[in-house]
Amino acid sequence: MLDKINALLNEVENLQARDAGELEALRIKYISKNGAIPALMADFRSVPADQKKEVGMRINELKTRAFDKINSLRAQIESADNNSELHDLDITRTAYPISLGTRHPLTLVKNEIIDIFSRLGFSLAEGPEVEDDWHVFGAMNFAEDHPARDMQDTFFIESHPDVILRTHTSSVQSRVMETTQPPIRIICPGRVYRNEAISARAHCFFHQVEGLYIDKDVSFTDLKQVLLLFAREMFGDDTQIRLRPSYFPFTEPSAEMDISCHLCGGKGCSFCKGTGWVEILGCGMVDPNVLELNGIDSSVYKGYAFGMGVERITNLKYQVKDLRMFSENDKRFLQEFISAN
Repeated sequence: MLDKINALLNEVENLQARDAGELEALRIKYISKNGAIPALMADFRSVPADQKKEVGMRINELKTRAFDKINSLRAQIESADNNSELHDLDITRTAYPISLGTRHPLTLVKNEIIDIFSRLGFSLAEGPEVEDDWHVFGAMNFAEDHPARDMQDTFFIESHPDVILRTHTSSVQSRVMETTQPPIRIICPGRVYRNEAISARAHCFFHQVEGLYIDKDVSFTDLKQVLLLFAREMFGDDTQIRLRPSYFPFTEPSAEMDISCHLCGGKGCSFCKGTGWVEILGCGMVDPNVLELNGIDSSVYKGYAFGMGVERITNLKYQVKDLRMFSENDKRFLQEFISAN
């Protein structure tokens, strides 16, 4: 018994720990409830009566030494951590509080759009930004020779020609449709990429929010009513909308939606180019081919879809004239939106 105690004493005196994790392992090994030192107490019962006093004193000495050693190592580790923090301190930094930015205007608008459609029963769906050709184009009824597939519009991964940066969040709709049976009611916010020259009016990446609703007996009237509610929630109760015929590969019939210019009240100004109307999104009834391509029976189900650019909506709300401002991380620009947070 004494030999075991002496061996443990020798181990305890030579304990080392480089960090809090190693120290905790030593504590558990030696002084925890199931550690080596408390285990000696269980063996103490078998010690002959004439040795109990000496053995008991040695066990207490071992226990004290172990606690002292653990505490000493803990103090060393904490001191080293504190010194490390001091080394990282920049004493040349200004003592004045550092001014912070605020929530980005695109985030503010995106969250507002999500909130409106969430209250209309739409769930949030997200997907990868690096996608395959099928989910971006094929499943969305794009013809093989569609211009959107050309290099001037799409970023392709050179070593994998079928892997691209998504050009719209419709790829998320495809992924949901192929794994979920109707009813489906989702919105898909996210960043998308187009191979375009960067200017005040265009950028190589921007943000979209697309919506999809598929169920039995869905009509264009349902789509119009949802979009009218959205427009009035976003831009005010007096907002009017109009739908103009258009074309998209994934919807038929298709339309582009304008809202009455909230700057001039529809009377005509430079912002709306004198028309009294401003385009904000595209929409339409889901093409039956899209439903079939994604495993949904078009003879039973119908649906509508819509999509809008978050930058476009942000420009309408805050009159940001240069798209590059959204990605330059200028805190002076962000400070302008403090009141909107």
